[in-house]
Amino acid sequence: MKAYITMLGRSTWALVNTYYAVLMEGRYFPDIVHIFAEDIFADELGKAAEGMRVLSEEFGISPEIQTHLVPEADFVSAGRMISELIRRLKEEGCNIAIDITAGRKALVAAALIPAVKHKMDHVFYLAVKRLESRPYMMIPMANQSLRDFVGEAQSK
Repeated sequence: MKAYITMLGRSTWALVNTYYAVLMEGRYFPDIVHIFAEDIFADELGKAAEGMRVLSEEFGISPEIQTHLVPEADFVSAGRMISELIRRLKEEGCNIAIDITAGRKALVAAALIPAVKHKMDHVFYLAVKRLESRPYMMIPMANQSLRDFVGEAQSK
């Protein structure tokens, strides 16, 4: 079983594009997706989930998609929620990938602490040279690069 945890921040495109890059490069095909968003981005959560659902179908997978709201900039609350989820997923024997591209700092920090503690399988980040509000395939590949910080650290 593979779980993919991602965070929605100011840019829905950043979340969807990173997922597209992960699928496109064949790096990870999840069975379940968890999207965390701060409550101020609640109105974008459905759009993000739908984008991930459409991309999944295009790649022949149909992960269960769950959404979670956390209070804005509440590092402690977000940390507890994400940590509990990761602990539970690990107990269930899941491989876990976390995407930190679109999340705001408090949410990313709250995710990375348990990610390090529980030794995540992947920590994805789509590095884009400048802010782009358009689909992944419309951004020149020379301007973006999918990183897997865990994979890169293990190969050194």
